[in-house]
Amino acid sequence: MPIKIPNLLPATQTLLDENIFVMTETRAITQDIRPLHILMLNLMPQKVVTETQIARLIGNTPLQVELELLQTATHKPTHTPAEHMLAFYRTFDEIKHRRFDGMIITGAPVEHLEFEDVEYWDELCEIMEWSKTHVTSTFHICWGAQAGLYYHYGIKKYPLDKKMLGVFEHTVDHKTSILFRGFDDCFWAPHSRYTTILREDVEACPDIKILASSKEAGVYVCATNRGRQIFVTGHPEYDGDTLKKEFIRDTANGVGQMPKNYFPDDDPERDPIVRWRSCANLLYTNWLNYFVYQATPYDIEEIK
Repeated sequence: MPIKIPNLLPATQTLLDENIFVMTETRAITQDIRPLHILMLNLMPQKVVTETQIARLIGNTPLQVELELLQTATHKPTHTPAEHMLAFYRTFDEIKHRRFDGMIITGAPVEHLEFEDVEYWDELCEIMEWSKTHVTSTFHICWGAQAGLYYHYGIKKYPLDKKMLGVFEHTVDHKTSILFRGFDDCFWAPHSRYTTILREDVEACPDIKILASSKEAGVYVCATNRGRQIFVTGHPEYDGDTLKKEFIRDTANGVGQMPKNYFPDDDPERDPIVRWRSCANLLYTNWLNYFVYQATPYDIEEIK
């Protein structure tokens, strides 16, 4: 089934070129079906890139999904044209009266700041509190996961000696988790972050369980018992060349760090090895199926 996105969203043509079934608003109004309403709070600076990455994953499932884009009102993006934000994004005041089957909160390049010092922290807290009664399941990514764990459970983030950058091997800790149904015991996922959470802090919280982790990258996924809140510390949505672009950018700025397990023989002149794509697709498919589609009422107003 297709993902429904605005007709003129830049991601539309990219996904069509990749043979991902996209349904524009024009065609969707002719169908008598209730799609899953997924809200994405996009905190990443390159909005169009992140839109495309997420839309690619949630559009590659048997479920019909309608993606809506949310921005903070207390921070104006500087890397995305204002015309794009005006055309495709809503603010919290515009959607807070509604309910959604699922929500995605992306990462953000603000790890060097304390949570309370982030410009939009108060607004983000209001959105996260609202999600507890207006969203069936919320999927937090990277800094968004750290922010969610801190807000909901008081779990702190800690600075790393150096950036956690690369593609790392992980294991499924909770073998019976339906979020990881179909996964191999070991799988790969990208990380790009300067801070981390501690396993012992998560294990000390009775409301959440660690589902997957890495010896080198630490806790990867943890979640509440019924999956109303899911926290992913890495970036499964990354394109094959995302870390390469980051490496080139950081090198030009004098802070380049070789991503681990990414370039063959650590040679940046060679094409990166993409070994996380299938796992990323399965992770989002399982989330949409088991924690959104099968958990949400047909009447979306009954979400509570």
